[in-house]
Amino acid sequence: MAGLMIQGTTSDAGKSILVAGLCRVFKRKGFSVAPFKPQNMALNSAVTLDGGEIGRAQALQAAACGLELHTDFNPVLLKPSSDMNSQVIINGKAVSQLAAKEFGNIKALAFQSVLQAYERLTEQYDLVIIEGAGSPAEVNLRKNDIANMGFAEEVDCPVILVSDIDRGGVFAHLTGTLNILSKTEQQRIKGFVINKFRGHLKLLQGGLDWLEENTRKPVIGVLPFIQDLKLDAEDAVPRLTSTSQGLVNIKVIVLPRISNHTDFEPLSANPKINFEFVREAEQLVGADLVIIPGSKNVRDDLDFILSNGWKDAIEKHCRYGGKLLGICGGFQMLGERVDDLDGIESTAGTTNGLGLLSMTTELKQQKDLKRVSGEYDFSGEKGRLKGYEIHCGQTTGKSLKQPFCHLRDQHGNRYADGAISDDQQIIGTYLHGLFENKSLTESILFWASGKQITGYDWQEVRENELERLADVLEEHLDLSKILQIAKSSP
Repeated sequence: MAGLMIQGTTSDAGKSILVAGLCRVFKRKGFSVAPFKPQNMALNSAVTLDGGEIGRAQALQAAACGLELHTDFNPVLLKPSSDMNSQVIINGKAVSQLAAKEFGNIKALAFQSVLQAYERLTEQYDLVIIEGAGSPAEVNLRKNDIANMGFAEEVDCPVILVSDIDRGGVFAHLTGTLNILSKTEQQRIKGFVINKFRGHLKLLQGGLDWLEENTRKPVIGVLPFIQDLKLDAEDAVPRLTSTSQGLVNIKVIVLPRISNHTDFEPLSANPKINFEFVREAEQLVGADLVIIPGSKNVRDDLDFILSNGWKDAIEKHCRYGGKLLGICGGFQMLGERVDDLDGIESTAGTTNGLGLLSMTTELKQQKDLKRVSGEYDFSGEKGRLKGYEIHCGQTTGKSLKQPFCHLRDQHGNRYADGAISDDQQIIGTYLHGLFENKSLTESILFWASGKQITGYDWQEVRENELERLADVLEEHLDLSKILQIAKSSP
């Protein structure tokens, strides 16, 4: 075997989760298996051990395979900094900014790196499970496509097409996608998977028979809607609302260019926490803890906060004793000023910060990509932690004299991170993955609410959920057919 590609009729059709599940299924069956996504566009990313950057979905898929993260799993990552520009990351490192009108140049810029990464994986593993991006039927992108059929045709790998029935119109999505493809691309699709079905399968059988008869392609499986699957989201911010049944109220501001919102999945999954992503300043009322998250465009997102009433709402929250946490770009916003003199994230210039911590940040061309471990010590709470950093800024100032934690990166370098306000109400840190640490989560929850609230061991949760996902796939997919398709790969 070499490669098997999963493509979808739409974004969020279920490609990422299906690839993760298949990775775990075949790992359990004794295959050496690796994930691969030629090109990803996402603001949720992870750091590899050698200091590279890949999409968060590929990090999950690597965990499903039991593998350490590697840049070969996602050789091209696009991180939009605005509606018209995107940072281009190749083999884990940022190489350029690309305007939307120049996206057609991505093939010349990156396809060779994609093919080389894929070749390295096929030499090391029995099976490489490949995730497409968006839909292969985006005819406007076909000429320079490296993410879907452009890749599949180049390496001559078979494709399974997945569609989300929960959206409605699943048969139109599948047949419409197929009809738009070229003859050779149509032949490359070896079967269909229908995702997120609710109800009795007999109600769907007539449609399945029609689909197979009209396309001459098999339905390899119908996957049920899996309730409360606690696995990393690829990019879209989920629309969660508070249950009002927990012990602490936590609200995260949804920035226009929010990044790594997967930081908060251990909070949103905890029934003892009333967790909410909020989009209006008035929604901060009643919060015990407000979090300003990471951002791919700190100054533009800071302008959004300053011009939409958020600053007043945040200051009022703090005035009434509420706690405030800034993570990465959100940490930078807490200071007096953010300088981007070289126009790294947007137009060159300076933006005044919230002025809540005595510090300034200057954005630098060189991005810090670190895997770290260390100790935290704040508000009488101490413990160990692990996490990762992804940021361009260098922050200096008086507030850093009272750091949030002391860290050691993968290269053995030791340093202090973050800041704590004199009144202990505000914490800032560059560290992502905070809430994957059970004891640190419990310490932050106690700091925010004065209550003892049990956190999750998120690594254990992720592992259990991958096993649950694999069990569902084994029950509802024709795995012998999938293996047959994979073995047809040259």
